[in-house]
Amino acid sequence: MGIAVQNISSTSAIVKWPSAVHCADDFYSIMYHPNWNTLLSSYSRKTFQKEQRVPISQNWLTIENLTPLTTYILCVTCQPANPSNDQCTIFNTMSQETAAVRSKKKDLAMGIWLTSSVLLLIIAGTLLYGCIHVWCRKRQEQAEGFSISSDQERTQQCPTNSGGLSDQIIFFNNNYSQLISPNSILHMSNSWFKECTKSAYDALLGV
Repeated sequence: MGIAVQNISSTSAIVKWPSAVHCADDFYSIMYHPNWNTLLSSYSRKTFQKEQRVPISQNWLTIENLTPLTTYILCVTCQPANPSNDQCTIFNTMSQETAAVRSKKKDLAMGIWLTSSVLLLIIAGTLLYGCIHVWCRKRQEQAEGFSISSDQERTQQCPTNSGGLSDQIIFFNNNYSQLISPNSILHMSNSWFKECTKSAYDALLGV
């Protein structure tokens, strides 16, 4: 049947078994008896000291109030008949000292595991903080370098642009002054007067 007895201590144990395919009863009978050597080989129900029942949907049971340093025979069945050999198993309870030592070892192992976990978390947090700090500092240095280079470019470009604009203004003013100089005005007036005189003379000749 494949019965397994786990977490055995001096006074308790956990019994697990696979679900049966065909059951005459709607419950499992868990029967156990101490000092197996005194038990008859027929596995009669009447010879078992204790019997507990669980629903058919359950396949485990915690047995308590056991005697330390004792050999137990345990059978699980869902049939009204006496259990067979393959439905039974044997286990031994531990002494109280052994159970206490095992409990202390378990507590010590748990304490070591918790301490190691805390140390690993602290180390991981420190490394993460260092990585973030270095990354932020590099980003800040890159931003400062970009700002300085931009300021230098603007400083270098401003005099050139100002000079070019001034040169353009001066060039425009010179050209404008040249266009509106007195000589230019006199030249334009003479040309206009000559054209008007010639037009009037041609008109008289035509008459």
